[in-house]
Amino acid sequence: MFCRREIHRVSPDRITDINKLFDEYVLPNQLKNGAKLIGRWITDDNNEIVTMWHYPSCDDYLKIEERVKKDQLHQQTHAQLLKLGNPYLDYRQEFLTSTGVYHSPKQNVTVSGYITNELGEALLVQTYWRSDTWELPGGGVDDGETLDAALCREIFEETGITVTLFGVTGVYSNGSTLSIVFHGEKVGGDLKTSNETQDVRFVKLDELNVHHYITRGKFLPRVLDAMKGNSIPYEAFKVRPYKLIERLEGK
Repeated sequence: MFCRREIHRVSPDRITDINKLFDEYVLPNQLKNGAKLIGRWITDDNNEIVTMWHYPSCDDYLKIEERVKKDQLHQQTHAQLLKLGNPYLDYRQEFLTSTGVYHSPKQNVTVSGYITNELGEALLVQTYWRSDTWELPGGGVDDGETLDAALCREIFEETGITVTLFGVTGVYSNGSTLSIVFHGEKVGGDLKTSNETQDVRFVKLDELNVHHYITRGKFLPRVLDAMKGNSIPYEAFKVRPYKLIERLEGK
């Protein structure tokens, strides 16, 4: 784990301006270019703010920072700082590397969806950090979240589309990440981008044009499998006592 700690010394009467600047410009720019926010804290005297960012490695941090500085939001941030008269009194940053693993290893679980509309077109997204390819919408599963709920949440956040799911079209693993793909249909909403997606659209996919859109090898089998239209049942439940939450019968 590679982390960056930012320490801003501030005047207490500028906290509102500083938080607005962070929420509207700094955070969206970092997130859409691949950084992850661990947390942000302020001292009891309201004169120092500490922000912690996480990156997979130092190399990833350098690549992300390069994208951040090229992003339009970076220029807008500096423009806002000029308008505010730079509310920061002092700034420093430190880099931290984990000294070891202190928890049991576990798989990273992600979900994605092959979602079609009434015309049979598939919903695809193009993210800021994988702009060389289109892919199925989806993302990570939060602690305690069922797979179907996570996927519906991610699709809405990334595309503005609400969906109904039918079943699972495939399960894929590289040893550290487990990816589950669902089949579903659009039931509502309007297409819109997010902090993560620079473009979203419905596309009529077939065997001739799918390689034009899906250019990364790891994503192609997932789409080709889903295009067959077959899916297996999926069930989400609670225990102690057992309670069925959701069951998808597949198609």
